[in-house]
Amino acid sequence: MGASVKIMASLDISQLTRTSDWTSVRVCVVGLGIAGFAAADALVNLGAQVIVIDAASKERQQERATILEILGADVRLGNDTQLPTEIDLLILSPGVSPLAPIVKAAQLAQLPIWGELELAWRLRDPKHPAPWLVVTGTNGKTTTTLMLESILLAAGKRTVAAGNIGRSLVEVVMDPTPWDVLAIEVGAPQLPFVHTMSPQAAVCLNLASDHIDLFGSFEAYRDAKARIYERCQVAAIFNVADDETIRMVEQAEVVDGCRAIGFTAGIPDISMVGIVEEFLVDRAFLDNRKDAAFELAEIADIATPAKHNILNALAASALARAHGIDARAIRDGLRAWQPAPHRISQVAIINEVDYVDDSKATNTHAAATSLTAYESVVWIAGGMAKGQDFDQLVLDTAHRMRAVVLLGVDQELIAAALMRHAPNVPIHRITTKETNVMEVVVGMAASLAQAGDTVLLAPGCASWDMFTDYAARGDAFAAAVKALSQ
Repeated sequence: MGASVKIMASLDISQLTRTSDWTSVRVCVVGLGIAGFAAADALVNLGAQVIVIDAASKERQQERATILEILGADVRLGNDTQLPTEIDLLILSPGVSPLAPIVKAAQLAQLPIWGELELAWRLRDPKHPAPWLVVTGTNGKTTTTLMLESILLAAGKRTVAAGNIGRSLVEVVMDPTPWDVLAIEVGAPQLPFVHTMSPQAAVCLNLASDHIDLFGSFEAYRDAKARIYERCQVAAIFNVADDETIRMVEQAEVVDGCRAIGFTAGIPDISMVGIVEEFLVDRAFLDNRKDAAFELAEIADIATPAKHNILNALAASALARAHGIDARAIRDGLRAWQPAPHRISQVAIINEVDYVDDSKATNTHAAATSLTAYESVVWIAGGMAKGQDFDQLVLDTAHRMRAVVLLGVDQELIAAALMRHAPNVPIHRITTKETNVMEVVVGMAASLAQAGDTVLLAPGCASWDMFTDYAARGDAFAAAVKALSQ
């Protein structure tokens, strides 16, 4: 595969931008999700010759394929996911593994490969190239990005949260009305094929084992995350308590003058944002930072001021300060922010038992964050483990577990870790694959919980083995809890 690929020598792909002549450029877009559709649509409208491939051929892909075919694209759905011949550029949708056969074939053929971020960066309006403030990390990305968006809106900026959240980044940059600044969430699968993106400021919130199935190793995953800081212009923002993010910043090739800015849940040192008593404060973006700290907001301004959300607010504030946003807008933006669904969201209290939906906890790091927020938990866990192991999670949080209810394809991995390190914690396996599985799970959890406990859906796993996505899983949990209450 890939041996017959032919690249046109006359094209300099590395120089392509929004204003280039795309009419002779032959592009293959891999994936027909939200990002892939937006990429293909933009490229067709720029005049490129576009082939779109997707292994899936469900109703959603068929609908998008029909639209693109009307516009002139060649759409290939189903099993034929080999690299097309005679193309000049490969565009990867988020979530395509850098180890996928089509990627390896393109690399073997020395074919240029761009991810969504790279394409969107090049397609910015040259007359109004809005600065990018980018957020990555194993956990907390969406919360931080939405906090940042709220702050920027409070400052009167025309902005939007985009990328790995909400709207496709390509769709956003092609908007005919100029943006002032963009708040961009970036997942690790979007980063391996970034070449020219140069954010105004960037943060990696934290790093823990995740997406090993896509990258093959933790080191490859870590290296992908580290690329968030490449060519950073004003501030490379890191987590003072996370050694990996510190090393990323130390090793990053940034623009001259870019500063390393830390965020901490403690009292900040110079060039950090942090906490003094009940205040979020800045010792990074003020002239007399050696002797003073500048109040940005109060902890009470955050809707759910758990420790992880305080850290997220500090990271969002640092990004905003790097863009020149004043303290009043930061305070007002944090006050206006509301948690997104399925992120440590209380569903109900029934018979003095709290039911909490954290379906977004799709890895062990996120699940541990949830578990440590409650004293006594009936933990609902399981799904697709994505190459993770659960030993450390169990070692750290078993003392909080009254019982565990497991579901999903990789539940035995979690059960094995519990049996090794917490043999006294009762385990209840749910093996049914019926559509009412969450009703069975919630019913079992309710029977195990006692007054004062929390029944916590924090699966530590992806949802795709049983649900469309984590939101569908969370919705099923909420519906089952509602049915229980009735």
